[in-house]
Amino acid sequence: MRITPLRRYAVATAALLATSGGIAVGALPAHAAAPRSTGGWARTGSFYTYTGARTLASFQPGTVLKSRTITYHVQGIATPVQVTQLLYRTRTQLGQAVANVTSVIHSPVPDVTHKVVTYNSFYDSLNVEDSPSRSIAGSTSPGAQTFAEEQLAFTSLLSAGYDVNVPDFEGQVPHYTVGPENGYMTLDSMRAVGKSTAVGLGANTDFAMMGYSGGSIATEWAAQLAPSYAPDINRHLVGATEGGVYVDPAHNLKYVNGSTKWSGVALLAINGLERGFNMDLTPYLSTYGKAVLGATKNAGIGDAEGKYPGLTFQQLVKPQYANPNSIPGLPKVLNTVNAGLAPSPTIPFQILQGAYGVGEGTQPSAKYGTGDGVMVTGDVRSIARKYCAAGNAVQYTEFGTLGHTDVGITWLTSAAAWVQARFAGVPAPSTCATIPAGNSLAAEQPVPVGTPAG
Repeated sequence: MRITPLRRYAVATAALLATSGGIAVGALPAHAAAPRSTGGWARTGSFYTYTGARTLASFQPGTVLKSRTITYHVQGIATPVQVTQLLYRTRTQLGQAVANVTSVIHSPVPDVTHKVVTYNSFYDSLNVEDSPSRSIAGSTSPGAQTFAEEQLAFTSLLSAGYDVNVPDFEGQVPHYTVGPENGYMTLDSMRAVGKSTAVGLGANTDFAMMGYSGGSIATEWAAQLAPSYAPDINRHLVGATEGGVYVDPAHNLKYVNGSTKWSGVALLAINGLERGFNMDLTPYLSTYGKAVLGATKNAGIGDAEGKYPGLTFQQLVKPQYANPNSIPGLPKVLNTVNAGLAPSPTIPFQILQGAYGVGEGTQPSAKYGTGDGVMVTGDVRSIARKYCAAGNAVQYTEFGTLGHTDVGITWLTSAAAWVQARFAGVPAPSTCATIPAGNSLAAEQPVPVGTPAG
């Protein structure tokens, strides 16, 4: 998700990030050009590759493999803020041991809190060059600049003394919308932060998580997987705030079908699932489907949002596969990434969700109701109620007159206060008693080939 109204603030925000102890970097004009980093971004690519003698599988998840210190960049412009980047061991959806990168942005305030906010970006891309770590290191590729729009979410946290951990949670071969994998990579990034002598915070560091839209995928899955996959991290999680939440991809696929702005995002999701689960959908695709999915295999959100108005799933497949559940193996994959079927978390949540999708060109679904344009509001209500039923405090706020982009701006400018209250030990607020009923999040069932689209 791109929140383009915030782009004009990105360069000026660098001044806020660099303010500490009476030393301030003057704000640059918002229209300033973004030259390539003088730090030589092109020379930093080798950091992302593990070349040790031991196999990756021999390391424990979250093991630090490499570290380096760089300066924080905003749209290619260096600031005095220091960043420790870690190459760490994690895993894919299919269980393969891989190396990934996370970036720890250090607070410029000398008296740090020794608490960390894990910020999951909405970089939403199948192109590794769009990853937050590349943006932070100085990349000026258009896709990498999505992260520059998100600084308002954590600038105040840095100023308050919190370090901010930003994982490339889609991995070095990006698997967009593969929720469990995004969760594993997020949890292992926090393990790496605690283990890193370069970061220097230690294993007892407390964490909070933040994420909007694509970032909500990693946030919710990390929270749900933490009790079983990373109990060592789970006991140090104080809460999570998210918005524009992606819950049941099968529902989203049908909700954005034929929409004017968000239909193209389905191409990224389909490519991400195909890559992440090692599927081959080619036998089921139409000629047009093969062409358009092939053209977006390395695309980012900016290449899809608003670029395919009116696109439908039925245009992508042969007529007999008009119903997604008729494609062999696809229902199982969709169920695997349905957050409603995963175990519940054990931490408090703040959730913001829009319900005015018509303002962004998406009509309500006959089966699933309205959404914010790309996310299904009834699904988000249901996941919030699920978290409540497990005994978690959930503050759910629904905006009936706002769509995905506008709620994103509201979330970016308000979530930090919720996080700070959790770190301060203030009891988490709850609206569990007033969350409206939502949609069923039941598993998808296979149907025979030739079944009409549901």
